[in-house]
Amino acid sequence: MNNLLTEIRQCQVCLSHLVNGVNPVLSAHSKSKIAIIGQAPGSIVHRTGIPWDDKSGERLRQWLDVDNDTFYNPEIFAIIPMGFCYPGKGKSGDLPPRKECAPLWHKRLFDKMPELELFILIGTYAQAYYLDERKKTLTETVKNFHEYLPQYLPLPHPSPRNNIWLKKNDWFERDLVPILQQKVKTFVE
Repeated sequence: MNNLLTEIRQCQVCLSHLVNGVNPVLSAHSKSKIAIIGQAPGSIVHRTGIPWDDKSGERLRQWLDVDNDTFYNPEIFAIIPMGFCYPGKGKSGDLPPRKECAPLWHKRLFDKMPELELFILIGTYAQAYYLDERKKTLTETVKNFHEYLPQYLPLPHPSPRNNIWLKKNDWFERDLVPILQQKVKTFVE
């Protein structure tokens, strides 16, 4: 696993497409139990090199009901984004994750994590890549999360930009988050 992580952290495949340069941000261990598959690092995470080290990460840890030490324990959580480097700024937020990372690295990583039991799919990009039978919208996919268990659990992005979505869909924090927390708790205790 360490050799593969070193290889990924030295990756230059997308260098010519990344205005801010390469800085692959991920975390994994051969004993990881839960994979968090998000979109791509944001500008803050690009600078710090720490996955989910921003407001989105704070909310995600609240949803998971875990502290920082637990969240950053790679023997519990593998943090594997769809794109490992910050893709840059777009007109309305960050650009989409680079398409090269997931096909190039995900299978190789997951093959080295035989104890993975749950894949938390955050946002449309991860859900489109991993769910064969996803619904027409992210909202419908998340609302029908039971269909994807026990292996996959789709979530919206925890970004503050999604506050309106969370208000419109109060069922998410009322109904789904407690189930998420219960599932996570089985791996943390």
